[in-house]
Amino acid sequence: MRRRSLLILTTVITTGALTLSACGSRDDKGGSNNDSKGTTTVVIGVDAPLTGSLSALGQGIKNSVDLAVQTANKNNEVPGVTFKIEALDDQAVPASGQANATKLVGKKDVLGVVGPLNSGVSQQMQGVFAAANLAQVSPANTNPSLSQGDNWGKGEFKRPFPTYFRTAATDVVQGKFAAQYLFKDAGKKKVFVVDDKQTYGAGLAAIFSAEFTRLGGKVVGTDHVTVKETDFSSTADKVKASGADSVYFGGQYPEGGLLSDQIKKTGAKIPTMGGDGIYDPAFIAASAEANDGDLATSIGYPVEKLDTAKKFIADYKAAGYKDAYAAYGGYSYDAGWAIIQAVKAVVAANDGKVPADARAKVTEALGKVSFDGVTGKVSFDEFGDTTNKQLTVYKVEGGKWIDVKSDTFNQ
Repeated sequence: MRRRSLLILTTVITTGALTLSACGSRDDKGGSNNDSKGTTTVVIGVDAPLTGSLSALGQGIKNSVDLAVQTANKNNEVPGVTFKIEALDDQAVPASGQANATKLVGKKDVLGVVGPLNSGVSQQMQGVFAAANLAQVSPANTNPSLSQGDNWGKGEFKRPFPTYFRTAATDVVQGKFAAQYLFKDAGKKKVFVVDDKQTYGAGLAAIFSAEFTRLGGKVVGTDHVTVKETDFSSTADKVKASGADSVYFGGQYPEGGLLSDQIKKTGAKIPTMGGDGIYDPAFIAASAEANDGDLATSIGYPVEKLDTAKKFIADYKAAGYKDAYAAYGGYSYDAGWAIIQAVKAVVAANDGKVPADARAKVTEALGKVSFDGVTGKVSFDEFGDTTNKQLTVYKVEGGKWIDVKSDTFNQ
């Protein structure tokens, strides 16, 4: 999963039951004829950590999808359809995500879902959505198995769920891109690898390690930390004793920032690198020691430097959201817009009405979606993965993340 100065949206939408038609009943076409003008309401669900240590990212996701919905309604993007969002908080907990998926499936007006942030949460949601033919588009999941199956590492690719899509590049891309930068560009040859034992972190660390070794580098040590713990001094001591010239951390910014701080306090003045999970200002804030030189990769190019993102950034600011769009704002907007475009295609093919089998039709249409989005060209391959393989390396300089290299990854 993870962050970046890419795109993220946040706006709270009331989670209560939607106002239905005059008789108070919901039609069976997956939409509610609840508008005074006779339009059909289509709901886009949003699942993200809206509270807790990762809430900055979650709020960015929510607000960005909300902005996409507001834009669609303002422009009458789908004649006869009014879009709304229903945002649910998973607190980055898999069980909560699964419960949220069940809740969203039970609401017939929901024709697509954006989220979640965490790959581990998504693992518990995919089957629920697939059983109901409800499309899911994650703006942040990066674990390859979600779309390519558990045996992807053996070269056996099989899409587990036809309802799963994502606008974020996978860890196969991100992990290798990071290893190539650290070995070739940064000139590091001896790395100590740490992960947080979670689906995202452990998977990313494994991919990084394999590529770093393939390039000729050496993994001089490995260790694991536990999420929500704060004392990583034993790991820091191992890093110092190993003689490593760099550290790679697979995990999120709450633990990553503390780990970097404690490593530097041992006297090991070496950079800590991680994935999009640590690319957040909070990573820098968590460290009492200056962590200039620390590195992170993130999906896509810096949003602020994309011509395609200028309107998004201006509209987000004008909307007055309390929280920043954060690392995944742009990808969240594009995920929401992809669902809107799929609904548009389905409605157009059904004489301007939402069909009875809308969910299945929207899932099918998503596979054919193609448009110029905030983050660039948005389309999906045969696994539901984004065809956009752009990434950026960021470095901490002067207490801020600064982009140092952006490129399109080629296997």
